[in-house]
Parts: sequence; structure tokens; C-alpha cells
Amino acid sequence: MSGTEAQGAQVKSAVRTVELLEFFAHRPGMHTLAGVQEAVGYPKSSLYMLLRTLTDLGWVETDATGTRYGIGVRALLVGSSYIDSDEVVTAARPVLDRLAEETTETIHLARLDGTDVVYLATRQSQHYLRPFARVGRRLPAHSTSLGKALLAARSDEEVRAMLPPHPARVADNTLTDREALIEELHLVREQGYAVDREENTLGLRCFGIALPYRTPARDAISCSVPAARLTPAHEQRIKTALFDARDRLAHATRAL
Repeated sequence: MSGTEAQGAQVKSAVRTVELLEFFAHRPGMHTLAGVQEAVGYPKSSLYMLLRTLTDLGWVETDATGTRYGIGVRALLVGSSYIDSDEVVTAARPVLDRLAEETTETIHLARLDGTDVVYLATRQSQHYLRPFARVGRRLPAHSTSLGKALLAARSDEEVRAMLPPHPARVADNTLTDREALIEELHLVREQGYAVDREENTLGLRCFGIALPYRTPARDAISCSVPAARLTPAHEQRIKTALFDARDRLAHATRAL
């Protein structure tokens, strides 16, 4: 094998490794070799050797039978390192703490990744009835206030290039018509915030605002509240607190 061919093989192996880890990241639980092979399409012998290597290194784990595979603890360590070293997350911590105290509701910081938003930080509600979300969770941007706030920071044509004509339905109220979503994004740009009207989780309303430290914005903050607890007065308090938090974060991240 020539040097160029060897380099090509190494690059192919690296790409397959990343794709395999992303497969496990997007599909929690344990999977058989046949199931993984069907999803990724690699030759079975190559896939088996790659899984063995990743298992030995701690990136992939097997069950007690050694025949089912899932994401390993090394992935958690790398993910935690990403959060710990992110300057925006660091700058946002006191702002998120204050926002959670002011609203008494669940607060999120998320980042746009392709057509999804990924949760970078969460502050839990003080109430017994509260939504649950974990750091690292990935949700479709079009079904969340966080995502809609970030999509609104892009042009209509950019949104059309990002999303299919009929984005996937996540809940009964999810907007599954791209043009209808784009019309809503016009309103988001005018009012400065986005609303998730039980479009991701039944019974849960969310309000999101994009952070302006980068153009186009890639991060946003949101407040989630059960619809049963949302009064007009509480909604206004949440919006006011979100705008104030956005301004404080804009000041805190101005040098980033």
C-alpha cells in the first residue's frame, strides 16, 4: 500500500469511528452487531474490529453477554470537558442562576447544531410540577422555543435550505409546514422572542431568546413552564426576566 493509500485508509477509519460514535449517541441503549451493521452499512468484519477497538478504549461498552453495544464512559468524559471548557457556559452560569430564581421555573441554555438544539446548561424549577431536561439532550430546532429563536436569526432562504418542506412531528402541536414556520419566525424577529406552544411536550410552554454575542446567533436561553401554571402575569414576568438575562449575557460575553 502506498503512503497516499495508507493515509486514505486512516481517514476512512477515522470517519467511520466518528460516525459510529454518533450512531450510539443518537440511539440510546444497547444494540446488536447486526442492528448496528444495518444502520451504518459497514462490512461486518470491519465493524466488529472497530467495535472491539472502541470497547477496549472505553468509548463503547458491551452488555454481560458481550453481544450488544452502547456508548461508553469515555464519551461522557469528553462531553463534560466540552461543557467545562466552554466560555459561554462559564459566563452564563450566574445569569442562569439569577434567571431561575427570578422566574422560579426551569431555565435552559442551548446551542444550534445543524437542525437541532443541544442543551448546554439547565436550572431546575423550584416547583414540584416541573419539566425535565438533561445537559446533552438534543431536540429538533423547529419544535422548541430555543430553536425557533435561533432559526429566526437566519434568513428565510437559509431556513429553507436547513429544513425539509415538512419537518418531523414531535408532538400534536408541532409545526410541520416549513412555510408556516417561516411565517412564525417573522413574528419572532419582530417581538424578539420565540414561543413553544406545547409543540415539543404536551402541557409545556416555553419562551426562548437568542443570545447576540455572535452573528448569526448560535446560542439561546429559554424558560419552560407547565401550561397549567402559566398566567398572563407570570408570562410577562418570564419575558421581562429573559430580556434582562439576555442583556446581561450580552455584556458578559462581549469579549468572546
